[in-house]
Amino acid sequence: MSSGFTPAWWAKSPHTQTIIPLLTQPKPIPLKQQRLETDDGDFIDLEWLATPTANKPIVLILHGLEGSARSHYAKRLLLDCQKQNISAVVHHHRNCSLEPNRLARSYHSGDTQDLAFTIANLNARFPNNPILAVGYSLGANVLVKYLGERPHNSGIKRAVAVSAPLQLSACAKRLEKGFSKVYQSYLIKQLQQRVRQKLAQPHLVDKMPLSLQQVDQLKTFYQFDDQVTAPLHGFKDVHDYYQQASGLPYLKSIEIPTLVLHAQDDPFMNQDVIPTRAQLSQQVQYQLCSHGGHVGFIEGGKPWAPKFFLERRILHFLKGS
Repeated sequence: MSSGFTPAWWAKSPHTQTIIPLLTQPKPIPLKQQRLETDDGDFIDLEWLATPTANKPIVLILHGLEGSARSHYAKRLLLDCQKQNISAVVHHHRNCSLEPNRLARSYHSGDTQDLAFTIANLNARFPNNPILAVGYSLGANVLVKYLGERPHNSGIKRAVAVSAPLQLSACAKRLEKGFSKVYQSYLIKQLQQRVRQKLAQPHLVDKMPLSLQQVDQLKTFYQFDDQVTAPLHGFKDVHDYYQQASGLPYLKSIEIPTLVLHAQDDPFMNQDVIPTRAQLSQQVQYQLCSHGGHVGFIEGGKPWAPKFFLERRILHFLKGS
């Protein structure tokens, strides 16, 4: 289908599309925090834009790797929701909110249990408010997998997945090449720091799968997922993790209206994330743009004041248009 997106003349490079949004972030919006205590003795933190109005939709935002309510894409969507008087809430993956979580386990690209817990809480608390979900990057993969696992009882009415790494092994390989290694290095350093924080807590040292000295040796996502993500979350190895957690096989099972939005020049991915028509259910609308980078999609403005396609497209779809 036609992408409907034309990049700004100065932002045709995938790296400009990916980096400029980070450098031109809006100021944070005041949010109200809510903590959900989980059955395993840990917690999930939510941050609310506004208290839901009776019978009105709630936009549920799932951030990407090492993201939060303070990520540029989350802030931009929250701002647009605020302007349109739409209630919104950010679900934080464990260890991504303002306070470190209690347990050794963290989060990963296929972790749908915590999302299910949050949605069950929202549905119980606001039974007459439709949940409209938006996932970015890692959060988009989690969302796709969740919807495919629960085609008839997801608790979500409509969904959008942006820049989803639907084939994890391919994305890990892509991030080891060319300029994409810069993004990998940036994120790996953040992940290493998360592990160091865990190892600094005496009661968690024996529960972690590696030592403090080994953390510095992790230079790629493949290494990190093999030595940390997989053993920490019950996978046999990195290959088992990538196979089980990738969202691509779940697209054909989704039974609610869902938009999957990719850029063909995304520096985090390659052609392996692009589904065939046979891999999509009738409810999935796939939109592939020639440009856009990773969670970028700058369509106008100036480099110091860009204008974005994403928020308009997301809310247009979520409203049923």
